[in-house]
Amino acid sequence: MPAKRGASARRHAQAAYHLALAEGQLDRWLEELRAVSAIFSDATVKSLLEDPKVPVTEKLGVLQQSLAGFHPLVLNLAQLLVAKDRAALATAISDEFERLVDAHHGLERVEVTTAIPLEPVEIDGISQRISRAISKGVKLSAQVEPSIGGGIIARIGDRILDGSIRAKLQELKRSLVAAR
Repeated sequence: MPAKRGASARRHAQAAYHLALAEGQLDRWLEELRAVSAIFSDATVKSLLEDPKVPVTEKLGVLQQSLAGFHPLVLNLAQLLVAKDRAALATAISDEFERLVDAHHGLERVEVTTAIPLEPVEIDGISQRISRAISKGVKLSAQVEPSIGGGIIARIGDRILDGSIRAKLQELKRSLVAAR
């Protein structure tokens, strides 16, 4: 996502977060923003929203029906995104809102990449070690990338801890070249 769109999604998510926090309804907003993201990602809805031949009023009417019962301000945000032709931001807004809610609850998102799939007990062990190391709760997501050869790469916020075999081999290569 281009930086400008990412910044726009962050601003929308932060505004939504502050409203939800003030109302004490973080969980409701999170659930509803996830639903908006899912609805906007649906192929049928997406083609309707992107069709320039469909009037905005018709798009907003469909949206009103799809989001009946949602918090009025979540509905307003969804309608604003459609009216401004920014429905594609819904997933980024939802993701950023979730990150803010996690931070509010003292959780740090951690992405772990390994060469082979991890067993649940291994994921729990890694979560506990990282949690102790950063003195925060951890919300871990695991990915598999065979090209790292082995070891683990952990992304914690904007920090990357690369303990992969690929990184160790690259470092060995650099040191051998420098020793010449």
